[in-house]
Amino acid sequence: MVMQILHHGAVEGVTGSCHQLRLDSGVSILVDCGLFQGDEARGGAASDSLTIDFPLNGVAALVVTHVHIDHVGRLPWLIATGFRGPILCSEPSALLLPLVLEDAFRIGVSRDLGLLDRYLALIKARIVPIPYGRWHELPTGGDDRLRIRLQPAGHILGSAYVECDLKESSRKTRVLFSGDLGAPHAPLLPAPRPPYGADIVVLESTYGDRQHEDRRTRSQRLQQALERALRDKGVVLIPAFSIGRTQEILYEMEGIIHKASGRGRGAGELDWQRLNIVVDSPLAARFTQSYRQLKPFWDREAHRRLRQGRHPLTFEQLTTIDSHQAHQRLVAGLAREPEPLVVIAASGMCAGGRIVNYLKALLDNPTTDLLLIGYQARGTPGADIQRYGPKGGYVVLDGQRIDIRARITTLGGYSAHADQANLLGFIRRMCKRPSEVRLVHGDSRAKTVLKQELEPMVERVTIP
Repeated sequence: MVMQILHHGAVEGVTGSCHQLRLDSGVSILVDCGLFQGDEARGGAASDSLTIDFPLNGVAALVVTHVHIDHVGRLPWLIATGFRGPILCSEPSALLLPLVLEDAFRIGVSRDLGLLDRYLALIKARIVPIPYGRWHELPTGGDDRLRIRLQPAGHILGSAYVECDLKESSRKTRVLFSGDLGAPHAPLLPAPRPPYGADIVVLESTYGDRQHEDRRTRSQRLQQALERALRDKGVVLIPAFSIGRTQEILYEMEGIIHKASGRGRGAGELDWQRLNIVVDSPLAARFTQSYRQLKPFWDREAHRRLRQGRHPLTFEQLTTIDSHQAHQRLVAGLAREPEPLVVIAASGMCAGGRIVNYLKALLDNPTTDLLLIGYQARGTPGADIQRYGPKGGYVVLDGQRIDIRARITTLGGYSAHADQANLLGFIRRMCKRPSEVRLVHGDSRAKTVLKQELEPMVERVTIP
């Protein structure tokens, strides 16, 4: 046997990330163990999408690149199947991971509080935080050597790409798993920097066939939506993942309101003090609080705002809704009489969660703005709204047909993923470029286009 890289998810799409690096001795590590979503959770190879359908013997550890559910959501089933190793992750991820897994357990496994407490205690006992940039050696039980190092990936707070150093007999190999790389200039996060080099790179390709808007353009388009809400007394709906996207959009809105309010209010200008922002997600509120605790990991721009006495994630016009009763009251009130309001709620692909109730109540209102700020996987309601909404179509939510009269806007610049230029730059800027790049975590077109762009600079580009 020789060193192998096996893929147990994110091969035919963008969810279910799970990869295995196995040494010739049989010792291996898993990199992520995520949930399949959308069409990838139905039919074909993913029909039993929660099953751990690969052997765990020899798996020494699970390495978590970041805590999004499509990278950690199968963890309960991994443990139930018999995984007993440590869970290695960055220091911010060590704080955030139990929150994600608690929510996933309540939704997908059981609401039994005793069972949940035992499960979380087991998870927390397994988590091993690793500082960025520090090598961590794993026992192999023989002469082989395996160590890993995490580096900031710029995707969400705590995200990392994984460098793996292998020494087998006289052969040395460095394998890099990108996880999800972030775009530069993302709010709160330092931009990812490529390493000196690697022999093999397993690279995500979510946006391998397209470019994002720049940050200035996306901020202007967000401000235009907020201004429309003030003028039309309409509601801006933003489906967002509870972790990462919610905090970044709050940070951006604080900047817009701070700048607009600082100009003063003259004749004909909008009254920005009338615009309130609601985060209708208990989980997002807990993540936002955790983000505040993790200020040492924020980027320089965010620390500049703090020194100016500003509070990017806790500003005056921000309200959080916790209870289901308060959520129902707000939805019913807005359905009767919309008001200038921004609502941020999960889920990011409109596939469940509280955003669905807002969509059912407000999608047929032309004063509503729906801002899609993240990737919409095939088969999700978000993808249907993105495709048919601008044409005046409809979407089916909870078995109910909802006509779409709201304004539908896709703000690609808010994607937490690197675009094609960023992915190419990550490889190009390595002093020692890899001999092989494996493309995962993308649809077939994204991978094919990115493969063509990479081939002139890399000896071998494969699509597993």
